[in-house]
Amino acid sequence: MTPAGQPVIIEAAINGLTSTERNPHVPRTPEAVARVAIRCIDAGAAIIHAHNDSIELPREVAVRLYAESWRPVLDRHPDALLYPTQQLGPDMAERLAHFAPLIDVIGLRIGIVDPGCVNVTWADEDGLPAPGLGPYVNSVADIHAGFALCERLGLGPSVSIYEPTWLNHTLAFERAGRLPRGAMLKLYFGGTNGYFARGEGVSFGLPPTAKAFAAYLEMLEGSSLPWSVSAVGGNLLATPVARLALEAGGHLKIGLEDYAGPGTPTNEELIAQAVQLATDVGRPIASPAQAAAILDLPRGARP
Repeated sequence: MTPAGQPVIIEAAINGLTSTERNPHVPRTPEAVARVAIRCIDAGAAIIHAHNDSIELPREVAVRLYAESWRPVLDRHPDALLYPTQQLGPDMAERLAHFAPLIDVIGLRIGIVDPGCVNVTWADEDGLPAPGLGPYVNSVADIHAGFALCERLGLGPSVSIYEPTWLNHTLAFERAGRLPRGAMLKLYFGGTNGYFARGEGVSFGLPPTAKAFAAYLEMLEGSSLPWSVSAVGGNLLATPVARLALEAGGHLKIGLEDYAGPGTPTNEELIAQAVQLATDVGRPIASPAQAAAILDLPRGARP
């Protein structure tokens, strides 16, 4: 099947660390997350990624709030694919400790592995990188632990690619046959506003340009992993990367976690734009059930 006929998976990252001051449409409470997630799936999203309002909550509280957010979605869409973010913690085991109970509570099928380190910052008043939050660190031991946990729990890992090294690490696991079933790469291009959208000119990784996309595409030669693109701190759909990715057989990750373009669109409006672009390219929109089949997601089950 040529890329023009392949269903495209649209993932909506509906909140992240985006505040209501930055965009009044971002959902922050469990009730709001549920409402927006349902509307996003109705609009064409196959996967929903959502945060609780804090990543510093105790595990039991985080699990309870995720369940409150997602049960109404699953009541409306039983095959919905929903997954959380990491919690703060000293190592990968602590950051992902809420995954196992979420399998029991809401049937979690997708996990997360961030296979590398990056400085996540913003521009100071001189336009230089600000001290920010310091480096975001995932050691090599953390990477092994994250993939091993997803394998043990039967979760398909959503693999964030903030920098090319992160992709190199992941491809090594693929070549060794050590990547869990259901893995999907998320190629994150750094928008001009950076992750926190606190000023232009300081970002991370590769910019959302045709040449940068071509570099990632070259790195992916020989890989069979499904992948999507996103522009964190920008507007993916206003860059050449979105169309190029669709034409190359990739998928789209959008939403108010990543968006830092003009105006204050809703998650649903961004999805509508993505659906129109995919239609223009000649690719149908994958349902949650089709996305699960495309990714070959296992059914998360505790051993």
